[in-house]
Amino acid sequence: MIAVGELAPDFAATDCHGQPVRLSELRGRRVVLFFFPRAFTVGCTIENRAFRDNHERIRSLGAELVGVSVDTLTTQCDFAEQEGIHFALLGDDERRISRAWGVLWPVLNIDRRVTFIIGADGVVEHVIHHEVRVYRHLDDVLKYLQNHPTASA
Repeated sequence: MIAVGELAPDFAATDCHGQPVRLSELRGRRVVLFFFPRAFTVGCTIENRAFRDNHERIRSLGAELVGVSVDTLTTQCDFAEQEGIHFALLGDDERRISRAWGVLWPVLNIDRRVTFIIGADGVVEHVIHHEVRVYRHLDDVLKYLQNHPTASA
């Protein structure tokens, strides 16, 4: 798994709004990149709703929000529509992004529940890994962003 201090692996994908997302093009702002196992599951729905409900707060703290799971883009888009999610959700059914970030469970071949906070310089600043305590991801993100402000936040 990618660790604090490492350069964030770049990726390019299309989100559910048809917008291209290239991590390197988000440089200059922090990025909260969170991986979750599967759309439409109870824990992942709770986690995504928490991020959805705090999306503007995260942006006001100077960060962009991107979610990734191994679902197809179509499944992600159905999930985003059902849940009213407006931040970038990426389907990674070929597991390219997940492999590059080292977040795949070896046997299950689905994403671990891991959140990375990437600095404006593209270096990973903080890693949050709670498989079961899904609310901790949002809580820990907000706490980190509030306690480590950037000049642009």
